[in-house]
Amino acid sequence: MERVEHGVEPSGGRGPANQKHVLSYDPKGVASMKLRVPTARGARKAGALRRAVAAATVAGAVAWALPAAAQTKTLKMQSTWPASLTLQDNFSYFAERVDKLTGGTLKISVHAAGQIVPPFEILDAASKKVIDGGHGISYYWVGKNKAATLFSNTPAGIVGMDHMDFLGWLYEAGGLDMWWEFYQKELKLNLVVFPILPASPQALGWFRKPIQSVDDFKGMKCRQTGIVAEIYKKMGMNMVNMPGGEIVPAAERGVIDCAEWVGGIEDLRLGLPQVWKYHYTPGMHENASIGELIINKEVWDGLTPQQQEAIRSATTETFVRWWVKWQKQNADAIEEMQTKHGTQILRTPPEILTEFFKAWDAIAKEEMAVNPFFKKVYESQKAYAAKVVPAKRFMFPPYSFAANYYFPAPSR
Repeated sequence: MERVEHGVEPSGGRGPANQKHVLSYDPKGVASMKLRVPTARGARKAGALRRAVAAATVAGAVAWALPAAAQTKTLKMQSTWPASLTLQDNFSYFAERVDKLTGGTLKISVHAAGQIVPPFEILDAASKKVIDGGHGISYYWVGKNKAATLFSNTPAGIVGMDHMDFLGWLYEAGGLDMWWEFYQKELKLNLVVFPILPASPQALGWFRKPIQSVDDFKGMKCRQTGIVAEIYKKMGMNMVNMPGGEIVPAAERGVIDCAEWVGGIEDLRLGLPQVWKYHYTPGMHENASIGELIINKEVWDGLTPQQQEAIRSATTETFVRWWVKWQKQNADAIEEMQTKHGTQILRTPPEILTEFFKAWDAIAKEEMAVNPFFKKVYESQKAYAAKVVPAKRFMFPPYSFAANYYFPAPSR
């Protein structure tokens, strides 16, 4: 019979403190247990053994912790926005949320426009893994395919939808699947994408001189981008495409007569009130704009399921939290424009908005005839809007009804 001694006190501390369990095994596998009081020398050995086991346990815990820390990932991403804008704050807030939601295992290194690649090159840079991802807006990519505008802002308000309706189309009607399909299959890019930035509704823009009708557009040189630039071109403007950071210098040099950026706090931070005094609102060119977070697909596939879910959750949270904060910032900015810079904030003549609808409808019809994917997406949006927009019009009171009662609008 073989004897094996275990220097562990009986479970729960029951029995004399100096007793050891002694298990005896016979060849038939039958075990019996006896109690033996150890000698002083044996007690010293037992104490040494316990200390060794404890030290080994701590060392093991540290060894297990080290690989976990080593698995922390940092993704290098760049936006299309100048660092001074709140649009960039949206990007930074997202990075903070990802860090917290993953317990620090995934970090986003946030860069502003031009810090790694030129702002209009982030799409290809992310696809080629020059950067791990980017933060921008898809209508910048209409040069690749005009369907790009349908995933950021359908001019004329996405057939009546606001940006929350747009988000509903993305998540409840297959729109996000189409967006992934657009980048991966139509443009052959190695990307995944998520909505992150509600940047609407936007003002018509800033003008060197007052406007009264569409006739005033003729011959104007105006900064605008994407398919909206084509719409204004149909309305008589000469369009100039440039990143946001170049607008104010171009205005100061007289290169352009008008420009559209975003409105409110974004326009104030960009410096537009310092070069022009006539600010018209609303516009219908970006009534429901949504910015994007793009990620290299290989990078995305290399994340853990928990990290992927954290990104999904962080984009949605950022969308909502940034939106509510932005409204207060815009209100403060409008007040500052008027009191500090002497900005004249004027209502856009209704004729201009109606003519904008007509010009967009003509362009959309032309594009659907030659671009099957554009047609597929636009018809999906119209089908969703046909259900949601009339229902909301029935259920929701006009925003102006209570607003005008409590805060009568000045006539301009």
